[in-house]
Amino acid sequence: MAGVIREAGHAEVQSIGAGATNQAIKAVAIARSYLQEEGIDIVCVPSFIDVAIDEEERTAIRLLIKKG
Repeated sequence: MAGVIREAGHAEVQSIGAGATNQAIKAVAIARSYLQEEGIDIVCVPSFIDVAIDEEERTAIRLLIKKG
């Protein structure tokens, strides 16, 4: 995640379920600590999105991570 933010200036992660969302938030925290060492701060903007999985609609969490 930190590498993508360095290159593109932002990243987007989608997760479905508590375990996946927990891992996504941990990834944001870890990326933030790596980037802070380089003087880069990031912000995370969460939102809900609907995604189709196996022709079934599911609600996912979308995390938009961008330089602050």
